[in-house]
Amino acid sequence: MLRPGDKAPEFSLRNTDKSQVHLKDYRGKNVVLLFFPLAFTSVCTKELCYMRDSLADYEQLDTQILAISIDSLYTLDKWKQEQNFNFPLLSDFNKTVGKKYDTLYKTFVFEMKGVAKRSAFVIDAEGIIRYAEVLENAGELPNFGAIKRTLEGLKV
Repeated sequence: MLRPGDKAPEFSLRNTDKSQVHLKDYRGKNVVLLFFPLAFTSVCTKELCYMRDSLADYEQLDTQILAISIDSLYTLDKWKQEQNFNFPLLSDFNKTVGKKYDTLYKTFVFEMKGVAKRSAFVIDAEGIIRYAEVLENAGELPNFGAIKRTLEGLKV
């Protein structure tokens, strides 16, 4: 399990525009990396809508939001359009990043294997994890207050 102080594992995933997104592209800026189980589900929608509606707060903290699930690019694109998400949704369809971050359920609901656990990581401008939360219960939301406090503590 990754912990604060660990170097964030590098990754490259495609966004809903089908472009490659690399974590290293955001060096020099903080990143909130969110893993979520499945698009179009109620708790995931609530979580990402909260981030959408709070984006200005995160931008003031020089922070980029990146959200990752195992959904296909096409599913994520449809959901992003429906909900007007204003940050990248990334497809970890092959589950490579979920494995690196140790955020995958062995078995989720309906016997689905390898679905992402709801997780939040704050990664600082140098690529170091400053906050890590991996939830076993997909019905819970990340501690947004703790995430913001962590980011506020990184302000120069």
